[in-house]
Amino acid sequence: MLTALIGREIRLALRHGADSVAAVLFFLVVSVLFPLAISPSPAVLARLAGGMVWVAALLASLLPLERLFGADYDDGSLDQLLLSGLSPVAVAAGKTAAHWLLTGLPLLVAAGPIAIMLRLDPERVAVLLEGLLPGTLTLSLIGAAGAALVLGARRGAMLLPLLVLPLATPVLIFGTAAVAADHPRAELLLLAALLAAALPLCPLAAGAGLRAAAGS
Repeated sequence: MLTALIGREIRLALRHGADSVAAVLFFLVVSVLFPLAISPSPAVLARLAGGMVWVAALLASLLPLERLFGADYDDGSLDQLLLSGLSPVAVAAGKTAAHWLLTGLPLLVAAGPIAIMLRLDPERVAVLLEGLLPGTLTLSLIGAAGAALVLGARRGAMLLPLLVLPLATPVLIFGTAAVAADHPRAELLLLAALLAAALPLCPLAAGAGLRAAAGS
């Protein structure tokens, strides 16, 4: 059932792919605008490239969150999913996995060329990608939990970034610190620890949000 839900989400996204494409395009545009706003100097870009990519990835991952559960909530599909035999936690986990496959994974693929364009050292590009793998997974988990908790709330689209961004800040801090560090093992382990904590907690929080929204 869970794999069927993930497949359903992917098929719907491929049929209406504007959200996923918009996230990647936003990531690319923001990454290109940073040098124009800061400095085109290769030395400056090389020093700041890791932070630029992480900030762009964090903001881009927020774009599809409003519709992650909102579209199904609006057309009644969410109630059908919750009556299909899957628990709210499983529904949240399946949609989170689909969000990462459709948003986080493309961002991860695009991050390497963008980092090279920003003159990041090739060795640090590898560290950047190594950190983005658990980082984008954690961002998807936190984002899905936030999207579920504000589901059905008035002005939920405004509340969502205010809820998600403070929770995602440690991911951003450790991710950028790993790129800048000479020995990034500690920062990468902290990113893995954040993912290990988010894996059980975020689907539980998202499931509670879905249950509350369906019962309202």
